[in-house]
Amino acid sequence: MVRKGRFRARKAATGTAREGAARAGLVARGVIYALVGLLALRIAFGDSGGREADRSGALEEISTKPFGAVMLWALGAGLVGMALWRLSEALFGAAGPDGRKAKKRLMSAARFVFYGFVAYSVLSFAAGSGGSGSSDDQSRDVTAKVLDVPAGQWIVGAAGVGLAAAGVWIAVRAVMRKYRKHLKLSEMSQRARRAVDVAGVAGGVARGAVFAAAGVFAVRAAIDYEPDKAKGMDDTLRSFTETPMGPWLLGLVAAGLVLFGAFSWAMARWRKV
Repeated sequence: MVRKGRFRARKAATGTAREGAARAGLVARGVIYALVGLLALRIAFGDSGGREADRSGALEEISTKPFGAVMLWALGAGLVGMALWRLSEALFGAAGPDGRKAKKRLMSAARFVFYGFVAYSVLSFAAGSGGSGSSDDQSRDVTAKVLDVPAGQWIVGAAGVGLAAAGVWIAVRAVMRKYRKHLKLSEMSQRARRAVDVAGVAGGVARGAVFAAAGVFAVRAAIDYEPDKAKGMDDTLRSFTETPMGPWLLGLVAAGLVLFGAFSWAMARWRKV
């Protein structure tokens, strides 16, 4: 009976249930990135409407629309699906020949924790508790707490280096089009492939740039022992306007995030699960 129960659990976690959860999660991820990108575009052009260009700003934007509450609950459910998909990969392995390797499972476990937190934040917002607050406040609060513990500067610095390295890794993999191995290319037309490549490369580079910049700010906060120098997504995006390119660089990154949202929707359609 125990063996049969495990077999059924594995079958559910690797069959249609997992596929549905994965595709719903990718759609939800795409919605958040597209909205954050649109909010950042408004900031670049001088009209943010008072919204922050991060997850909390995206949720506030949704809440003002007709059927906003329903959309928030649907978004939260989709992100729960994303978290469960990553959990199933950690437990039973991901699609592909190397999906059961320990490294892949560990990465899936980390993604499960991350998307579990994001799903909780969205569902809390939908329930009226306001979610987990802005990304900037979260970043400063967490950094301040970690800096106060023994070896806190080293921990924050290491986290910043890891975040910056992850950003570079994300961007490089996007440029190399590593995502193609996860796609059902035989089911895609040439036009669809070209569109996905544009969205995947531009979106991945933009997403990687945001991660890398946030990592650099965390390292600065650790070196100077100043939590306020750590930045969440909103402040990180706004910092691109302080470069010689000014708001144009933010506009490019913001457009890239919108494209990453579209790329996530394409993955929801054609990704191997």
